[in-house]
Amino acid sequence: MSLFEEQAYNANQIEILEGLEAVRRRPGMYIGSTGIKGLHHLVWEAVDNSIDEFLAGYGNKITVTINEDNSVTVEDWGRGIPADIHPDTGLPAAQVVLTTLHAGGKFNNNSYKVSGGLHGVGISVVNALSEWLNLTTFWNGKEYQQRYERGIPKSEFTATGRTNRSGTIISFKPDPEIFETTEFKFETLAHRLQESAFLNKELTLILTDKRGEEIKTEKYQYDGGIRAFVEFLNKNRNVINEQVIYNEETVGDYYLEIGLQYNDGYNERIFSYANNIHTVDGGYHLTGFKAALTKAINNFARKNNLLKQNDPALNGNDVREGLTAVINVKLPDPQFEGQTKTKLGNSELRSIVESSVYDYLSLYLDANSEVGKAIVDKALQAVRARKASKKARELTRRKNALNSNSLPGKLADCASKKPEESELFLVEGDSAGGSAKQGRNRHFQAILPLKGKILNVERARLDKILNNKEIVTIITALGTGIGEEFNIDKLRYHKIIIMTDADVDGAHIATLILTLFYRYMPELVKQGHVYLARPPLYKVSWKKNEQYLYSEQELLELKKVLKDTTLVIQRYKGLGEMNPRQLWHTTMNPETRKLQKVEIDDEIEADEVFTNLMGSNASLRREFIIANADMVDELDI
Repeated sequence: MSLFEEQAYNANQIEILEGLEAVRRRPGMYIGSTGIKGLHHLVWEAVDNSIDEFLAGYGNKITVTINEDNSVTVEDWGRGIPADIHPDTGLPAAQVVLTTLHAGGKFNNNSYKVSGGLHGVGISVVNALSEWLNLTTFWNGKEYQQRYERGIPKSEFTATGRTNRSGTIISFKPDPEIFETTEFKFETLAHRLQESAFLNKELTLILTDKRGEEIKTEKYQYDGGIRAFVEFLNKNRNVINEQVIYNEETVGDYYLEIGLQYNDGYNERIFSYANNIHTVDGGYHLTGFKAALTKAINNFARKNNLLKQNDPALNGNDVREGLTAVINVKLPDPQFEGQTKTKLGNSELRSIVESSVYDYLSLYLDANSEVGKAIVDKALQAVRARKASKKARELTRRKNALNSNSLPGKLADCASKKPEESELFLVEGDSAGGSAKQGRNRHFQAILPLKGKILNVERARLDKILNNKEIVTIITALGTGIGEEFNIDKLRYHKIIIMTDADVDGAHIATLILTLFYRYMPELVKQGHVYLARPPLYKVSWKKNEQYLYSEQELLELKKVLKDTTLVIQRYKGLGEMNPRQLWHTTMNPETRKLQKVEIDDEIEADEVFTNLMGSNASLRREFIIANADMVDELDI
C-alpha cells in the first residue's frame, strides 16, 4: 500500500488559521527570520508606521526606548490610530489594525500619499509575535488604551481621559517562545534610527537604553539630510570631490534625492531607499541611477577628449569604483518584493530616475570640470586595473587555476556532487588541515588547508588580488568566480566553514577571509553560506570523564560544579593540537559542533567595521579595538 493510500487527504486536512495564528505558526514569512534580524524587524515595523505619520505631515519627533525588561516603547506625535468604530467589524479601528492582517490606512492614497508600510500587516505582526503589547493612542481629544498578549486582547479598548496631544505609544516585549534571542542590540537600533534621520532631514529620532547601570541616550537629526549621510559614510576615507554632489527633484508624484562622492578606495557603495525602506537588493530606482551615471560620465569624457575617439566607453564598474552614493525616492504605491521589502519593483522609476540624474549630472560636470576630470581619471585607473585583472585571470586559467573544471591540488574534495549537502572547510595551516582530512566525513566534507595569511583585499585592487596564490585557490575551490564574473549558481558547497585557531592570529586570518567574501563575493554572506567554526578552548578531564569547553565562562561554571574534584585542564592553543578524532567530535561533526553563521544585520555598520579594521588608517583600528574591548571574552596574547 502506498503512502497516499494510507493517509486520506480530504476536507478534514484543510486547516484554516484564524486571526494572527498564521503569523505565530510561520513567523519567517512575515519578518524574515526568528533570529536577531527578525527580532529587530519588530522595531522597524513600529518605527516605520511613525515615520509614515511624519511623511503625511504630522509629528516631527519619534522616540524609541529599550526598557529594563528588554521590552521596547515606540512613541510618536502623529495623528494617533483612530479610535472610532470600524463599520465592517463593529470594533474600534485601533483594535482592528492590531489584530487583523491587511488592515490599515495605507491601501488608498487619502490618508498616506507616501508610505513604507503598505501591506497592512506590520503592527499586527508585532502584536502577534509579542509576549505582550500595550497600546496608547491619543486621538480626537481623548486617550485610549488596550493590552494584548500574544495578539489576543486582554482588556477592553477604553478611553482613559481627555488630552490635548495626538500620537501613539506602543510598548511590546518579543515572545521568547518565537525568537531565538530577545536581547536587542543598541548599536543595531542606533544605526537604523540614524539612517532614518539622514533620510528625513526635519525629523528627530531619540534612542534611549535603560538596561544598564547608566541610561544611554542618542539623538539623531540632520539638517543636511542625504548630503550629511554621504559625508558620514565617507568620513574615514580620502575623498576625490570635497563637496558631495547632491540633487533633489519632484517629478509628478515622485520625489527623488541623490547624493554622491568619490573616494580613493576600490569598492563601490550605493545605498538605495524607497519611502525610507532600505532596498538592500536594489530595484528600478538603482538601475536608473547606475545607467545615468555611466552615460553622463562617458559623455563628459568624450566631450573633453579624455577618451580617444576609438577608445571603448567606460563601463559601469569603471565609473563606480570608489563611489559612495545614496538614492532616496518617495512615491505612492511602491511595489516591494515581500514583507521584508528588499527590492523595489516599480518599473516606471527606471526612466524617471535615469532622466533626472542624467540631466543633473550633465549640467554639474560641465560646470565643475575639475571634479569631472578627477572622476574620469579615477575611472581610467579602474580600466587599467580591469585589463590587468583580465590578464591575471587568463594567466591563471592557462595554469588551470580559475578554471571551474579543475580543482586546486591541495583540496581534499568530498564525494558528493550535490552543493546543498556539501561543506568546504577553509582550515588554518597544513597540520590542522591534515587532521581535518583524516577526521572528516568524506562523503560531504571537503578540506582546503590555507598557508599563512591571505592578502588584505581592503587595500588592493582585483588585479593584485588575483596574484595571491591562496586567494586564487579559494576562488577555484568555490567555483563561483569573483567580482563582476561572480555567479552564485556555480557554488560547489552551500556551507563554507572558516576553521582557524582560537587565538589572535586565527581571528585575523578569519577576518581576512571574511573581508574577501564581503567585498568581492558578498552574495556568499547575504545568502547564508558562510560560517565560522568554534573549536574548543579547553579539554577538561576528571576521573573517567572528559568534557570540551568553548569559553572561559564554561570553565568557571564547571569548576563551581566540581569544586571538590581534581581537574586536568588542557588549553588548546591551535587546531593542530587535536587529533583527527577530537577535531571531528568537537568542531566538524554536525551533531556535536558549534557553528556561527555569518550574517549582515546592518549593511552600513558592517561596511564601517571592515573599513576601520582592515583599512590603512591605524588610528581607526586602535579606536575600534578600544571601544569594543569590553565585548571580548577571551584574548590570547
